[in-house]
This record gives sequence, C-alpha cells and structure tokens, in this order.
Amino acid sequence: MLVIAEDIRTQIIKHAIDELPNEACGLFSAKPDSNILACFYPMANIAESEKIYQLNPLEMMKVEDMADTAETQIIGVMHSHTHTPAYPSPTDVRDATDFDPLGAWHYLIVSLQDNQPVIRSFRIKNQEITEEEVTFISP
Repeated sequence: MLVIAEDIRTQIIKHAIDELPNEACGLFSAKPDSNILACFYPMANIAESEKIYQLNPLEMMKVEDMADTAETQIIGVMHSHTHTPAYPSPTDVRDATDFDPLGAWHYLIVSLQDNQPVIRSFRIKNQEITEEEVTFISP
C-alpha cells in the first residue's frame, strides 16, 4: 500500500497537467521502512515525449541528495499517461525490470485520459505487474 497526503496528491496531479502534452515524471520519498510519501520531486522528462518518459541522471542524483538531507529515501517514480489508462505499458515494464530488478520501487501512474485524473500504483518484478492500494489522507 502507498499512502499519499492530499497536498502531495495535488502536487503530483499539477505536475502531470503542467507538463502536457508530454508525459510528466518525478521521484518520491518516504522515511525508512515507510510507505507514507514524505516528499514529491517533480522532474523534467528529458525525452520530451507524450509516449515515454526519461529521467535526467544528474537531476536524479540531486533529488537523491535532497532526500538524503531530509533523512528520507527514494521509494518510487511517478509518471503520467497523457492518453491511456493508469496501467504500466510494455515500455514501463521493461524499464522497471531493467532499472529495479528486485522490484523494490513503487510505480505511480497518473492517467489524464479522462476529465478527472486517475492515480494508481504498481509494483513490477520479473515483468509481473501487481497493483497496490493507494490511500489519500489529509496532511
């Protein structure tokens, strides 16, 4: 399960909308051994594409330093789907399998396909997709 405060949910959705027509992306952190998001770090999609996202490695290192300073750890990545449902694409699964072979990260997808954004989260290990519950709480 992933727990997201409403203010962080708002930041995530705003970033997804602001990056249109391209997919948005970013990382998020939590305190060690926690699934409660502590911070969302919006990032640039260096692919500049409405079909794929790619994180900038240098920006990713800066975000990891910020998370370390805040005594949190990066636990996952967010990206948006501009015209498709909030479900991992074959490219998402391949990238997750290559980057996170142990399946430790949470993969948060925001779909902007409909009028109301939809947020879902998944774990991906050995190319197997498992949806996890997302709970939104007041800060």
